[in-house]
Amino acid sequence: MEVTNMNQTTSPRLLQKRGIKNLLTDAFVVFFIAAIALSLLGIQPAHAASVPAGAYVAEKVMGSSHVAMRPGERRTVTFGFKNTGTQTWRQGGGQWVSLYTYDPKYHRSVFEDASWENSLQPVRLMESEVRPGGVGHFEFVLKAPAVPGQYYETFHLAAEDAAWIEGGVLALNIPVSADNPLPAEQASSSTQAPQADGLSALLLLRSEKSVVARAGQAVTYKVGIKNSGNVTWKKMEVKTPSVQIASTSPNTSHASWVNTSTLLALNDTAVEPGALEFFEFTFTAPRQKGSYDLRYTFSANGTEIPDFYIDIPVEVTSNAPEVINDPVIRETSDMIEEPTIRVGALIVDEETDWEVEVSCAEDWELRSGSGGLLAQMKANESALAYFQKDELKYYFNRGKGLEKTSDFLRFVPSVPNSVCTIENFDRRVTRNFSHADNTFRNVLELRYNTAKDRTWMINEIPIEYYLRGLAETSNISHYEFQKTLITVARTYALYHWERGTKRGPEHFTITAYSDDQVYGGYGREARSPNIVKAVEETRGRVVTYDGKTAITPYFSRSDGRTRDWSEVWFGEVEWAKSVPVPCDEGKTLWGHGVGLSASGALCMANNGEKWNDILNYFYTGIELNRHWN
Repeated sequence: MEVTNMNQTTSPRLLQKRGIKNLLTDAFVVFFIAAIALSLLGIQPAHAASVPAGAYVAEKVMGSSHVAMRPGERRTVTFGFKNTGTQTWRQGGGQWVSLYTYDPKYHRSVFEDASWENSLQPVRLMESEVRPGGVGHFEFVLKAPAVPGQYYETFHLAAEDAAWIEGGVLALNIPVSADNPLPAEQASSSTQAPQADGLSALLLLRSEKSVVARAGQAVTYKVGIKNSGNVTWKKMEVKTPSVQIASTSPNTSHASWVNTSTLLALNDTAVEPGALEFFEFTFTAPRQKGSYDLRYTFSANGTEIPDFYIDIPVEVTSNAPEVINDPVIRETSDMIEEPTIRVGALIVDEETDWEVEVSCAEDWELRSGSGGLLAQMKANESALAYFQKDELKYYFNRGKGLEKTSDFLRFVPSVPNSVCTIENFDRRVTRNFSHADNTFRNVLELRYNTAKDRTWMINEIPIEYYLRGLAETSNISHYEFQKTLITVARTYALYHWERGTKRGPEHFTITAYSDDQVYGGYGREARSPNIVKAVEETRGRVVTYDGKTAITPYFSRSDGRTRDWSEVWFGEVEWAKSVPVPCDEGKTLWGHGVGLSASGALCMANNGEKWNDILNYFYTGIELNRHWN
């Protein structure tokens, strides 16, 4: 194990977060006074923090720099910038991206409109996030001055409190004259010229740039499409392409579609030129593992708009044959010690500025992956850590300057299963959640993997404590339903623990996200006393078939019956057979349809059925065995 002290070259971002003060220089005083002046306007400097070179870089790819206006006219303009840096752009949270007035910086524009974010910032990024390689859009209103003349105005992309975005300059040439035309829609607001019939569309917003899903999973997707033509849309359709190649275009139809084979969504609301309309639809992820580019078309007024597509990259993480045939590497006998599973709790990326700050409620130790003691920490003391990919080193600061090691890092509380906190992770800020959910029992581990080229915070935790923190059902749902779902979730976790292959290349068992089971850690546990009770009452009990742990798929809602495994995936699974679900009659299928229908199970619980009877109904010929105390 190699550990190096780097006290003389401590990372500025680590020093800043440790509260280490630098001497005030004349330059700092000048900046400080400027910052006070800006704060009086409610604005923070956009370039206040240090970021890695190449993190924030942009390239303008859409919108004209020439905007001819009439005196006093209000004109909506739209511009697109490609994110060519390494940092994801965000609409909210830390380091959110916007346009500032520029040249000179922070000046009050003569084109300011009352709709602007504030007097120095016209608008924020329209998308919730734009990852590297994606295009972000900025739409705002210019209000021309009353006096005619030749005007020039400059704006600059900025990541709040972080950096001016290199290449993000928007320099506008704006002649203001009463002789200028006043078109219904300025060409600068679209990359497409209107077609001959006046129909044109621009895809501005999408709920996700790409989708990660399980085979056959139902995925709900939302897009915002702007009418960039010069005629009003009166009827709009999102459809599958009329010509598809069967071998490369998987069937993604879902029971919610207007037409179960081709028509995903239909809207007959009038959409004027320049307006933005939202469309939401659900598709079924392809049923075999792999990467897919799903494509859908868009029609307005009965005409398909040429060269306009809704393209959705989808990564299917596993398929049925792979899951069902994975070899067992840990045999589960009748009684075993309670398993400890490893949960991928958080991908360490720009959401936490590529580092983590950890503290624990009890005294704790920072250890290397090989077991070496790196630091002994008191309760509530924190340490910062991150992985430096180009050096293949882990850096940490425990209050004694920056140190590094070749081993991954483990944050180990002295009291087993006590609570540790990722201090710089808050889902309320970065994901608009109601709770921070940044606390986790037992061990946390910072570890990079080459399989997916990313760094995770892994939560190593006994399986029963893991189940306490699940967010697969609410604390107020029926108690028998809670016990049903907890048993299914325990079986799912045990099944993958026995095999260790699903997430093995990334050094953990399952993730905390919806492509496995949603896990909120200790925060979720603390808010869910009924779930904790359901966990304890079913402790150690799992679904088995022929003496072996059964895979137990479940989904949101059926349309009156579940599906055989073979209907949705491939091969035969004896305990996953179609059964009627009277409570779901007349409803729309949500999910793959195999195994347990959550809405059907909840209905059965409300009608007085017990958890074990519910499980035996949805899974044919199973047993419920207890494998640990």
